[in-house]
Amino acid sequence: MGDTARSEVPLAVLQDRPASTATSPAPPPAEPGSEAGRQLKELVQIQNPASAAASTPTAPTMGECSTEYRGLPGGNNGVADGAAMATPASLRKVSIVPLVFLIFYEVSGGPFGIEDSVGAAGPLLAIAGFLVLPIIWSIPEALITAELGTMFPENGGYVVWVASALGPYWGFQQGWMKWLSGVIDNALYPVLFLDYLKSAVPALGGGLPRAFAVLGLTAVLTLLNYRGLTVVGWVAICLGVFSVLPFFVMGLISLPKLRPARWLVVDLHNVDWNLYLNTLFWNLNYWDSISTLSGEVDNPGKTLPKALFYAVIFVVVGYLYPLLAGTGAVPLDRSNWSDGYFADLAKLLGGAWLMWWVQAAAALSNMGMFVAEMSSDSYQLLGMAERGMLPAFFARRSRHGTPLVGILFSASGVLLLSSMSFQEIVAAENFLYCFGMLLEFTAFVLLRVRRPDAPRPYRVPLGTAGCVAMLVPPTALIVVVLALSTLKVALVSLGAVAVGLVLQPLLGIVEKKGWLRFAVNEDLPDIGVGHHAPAAAADDEPPAP
Repeated sequence: MGDTARSEVPLAVLQDRPASTATSPAPPPAEPGSEAGRQLKELVQIQNPASAAASTPTAPTMGECSTEYRGLPGGNNGVADGAAMATPASLRKVSIVPLVFLIFYEVSGGPFGIEDSVGAAGPLLAIAGFLVLPIIWSIPEALITAELGTMFPENGGYVVWVASALGPYWGFQQGWMKWLSGVIDNALYPVLFLDYLKSAVPALGGGLPRAFAVLGLTAVLTLLNYRGLTVVGWVAICLGVFSVLPFFVMGLISLPKLRPARWLVVDLHNVDWNLYLNTLFWNLNYWDSISTLSGEVDNPGKTLPKALFYAVIFVVVGYLYPLLAGTGAVPLDRSNWSDGYFADLAKLLGGAWLMWWVQAAAALSNMGMFVAEMSSDSYQLLGMAERGMLPAFFARRSRHGTPLVGILFSASGVLLLSSMSFQEIVAAENFLYCFGMLLEFTAFVLLRVRRPDAPRPYRVPLGTAGCVAMLVPPTALIVVVLALSTLKVALVSLGAVAVGLVLQPLLGIVEKKGWLRFAVNEDLPDIGVGHHAPAAAADDEPPAP
């Protein structure tokens, strides 16, 4: 575990040697990871010792980005037999600006849905909640994501974190709970989109027209995911700007009408704590979802921490700005503060044109959240398949580089769950999400204790004791959220957890019987969590569409 990782020459060095090294006879081409590949590497080291020494990777200093995914001490130095990264560099095209907006949509999508916090607890507690909860929850989760997401820059994300710390069984449970939580959450967005439109098109309120609309909308948004993360990222930017602008305008219009005393209204004897906490929690979690796209990010060691930092500011300001404008400019009637009330506030403050803009922004925001969440869910399945936790066909990519089977599975789950109510969806996904976060917290601390020397391009600036202290408030919040869940939600969610406990051993039987093929991607770092040896070849995969 703690021995020094051996140095190897990256494959890129062999491919891009200067012309001066061409004086020696060129060895025949060899496949990465093959015996011939190892002999080729040794030959180059013998013939060109200076070049080989100059190319030997060194451990990154704190705060710098490692150019190579080195893995953990005691593993295979991050690269199996000198092979290149699993994901071709040409596919890693997500830069910092699209990444910020992808995180924005994974977590927030705008202030739509925060109205219930005022209805449940009044202005003062609502404002305080969106000031305090980011410190208790969002910042710790974002910090953990930055450290572990750069430590393991691959598409398994939090699944690999937990598997590395607790073993592949619990890594699978993490993947099952978080994927199911994400799909449940994603089922909400087509429903909300149609809810915003049904006032203009009453036929979308129910029946076959609504069912066909959900199907058609899901198909169109799924196609965007199929076309690639670059497309999804720029769609997220356009939708994000359009969704935020009307609230900026509404805030400016509200300035002459603001009465700061209205922000201080509170009635502790009339608080729906369950609705209040669930609303806050739902609007401020899922920072870790971006980790399942780490393998697709350009220079994740630097890009991911910066994107998370900017996204935290973006999200918190995006909640507080319209909340302060709405509660400070209009006399309080808590019964009005429910889903969609920002559109009514826009009409009161600016007129019908602003109301229509807010409604359009809300509808399109749901589209942004859908495509971002589906990207995270589908790439997670791809990452699990590359680690041998799911059948190999989940690792297939389309000609656009996207996880074809993962997208189809995630879309099917959305359609199956789209009939659930808003309250049921929020409560169920929160419950499952809480269990997954407890595993993440445990993995974060254990990796700090057991593998302190593992390369971390970004490191939370706290010692192990400080990290444990940082996790006490969010853990207490999880306990409260779970305790306030209804019996129905608890039973359904625990039933879903039980399915995962049984599903992993069943997949082991399926693999043992040879009914489906499982394979560990040889190009991924050996971190000692594979449940079997890597498959010898993946050439028998059918060509990607």
